[in-house]
Amino acid sequence: MSAREKILARIRKAQGRGVSRPSQAELEAVQTYLRAHPRGTLPRVEGDLKTRFRARAESMQSTTEEIERMSEVPAAVARYLKANDVPLSGCVWPQLAHLDWKGAGLALEPRGAKDGDPVGVTGAFAAIAETGTLVLASGPDTPATASLLPETHVAVVSVGRVVAHMEQAWDLAREELRELPRAINFVSGPSRTADIDQTIVLGAHGPYRVHVVLVRQEQS
Repeated sequence: MSAREKILARIRKAQGRGVSRPSQAELEAVQTYLRAHPRGTLPRVEGDLKTRFRARAESMQSTTEEIERMSEVPAAVARYLKANDVPLSGCVWPQLAHLDWKGAGLALEPRGAKDGDPVGVTGAFAAIAETGTLVLASGPDTPATASLLPETHVAVVSVGRVVAHMEQAWDLAREELRELPRAINFVSGPSRTADIDQTIVLGAHGPYRVHVVLVRQEQS
């Protein structure tokens, strides 16, 4: 058993539930509980979801660009990095390794981030129009470090994955991922803090820049 499994087993034992995984009856009880507790009223998200997401993301100091298809992503990323005088090297999610990064003049390795990587390029599981937030689910092909360690984070988002509210993003995660990953990160613009003199400082605990490339078509 892993350390996590051992800890959960001790908790279950202390609750008098045995040490194995939850039984089918327990899982059904959870689903019954969730169905019996409907959500409260959600704020209305007016207009086009993509437009609302871009506006909210930019209000959080992210930048955005919209392109037609996935095959245009490497050129869009290179254009952004050059315009901001950012190094053309770093890491990219293995999930996006099939794109022609080298042809766009980028030296992006398909892996998690290492100390010193200037750029991390990721996809996104979903995006939330209400708040301009990216939703990233970690996994072997979608390492969390790529969005956390480099100073510049570029996220590639399919327009079809933009949802109105956070609750809908969780619905997608439960439906499509089945078993939730170790981490689901919500990213709303660059990292920031106001710990010192209540002055906003960007890049304190993560990326200094966040750029979002929205792709209209699902396939390249």
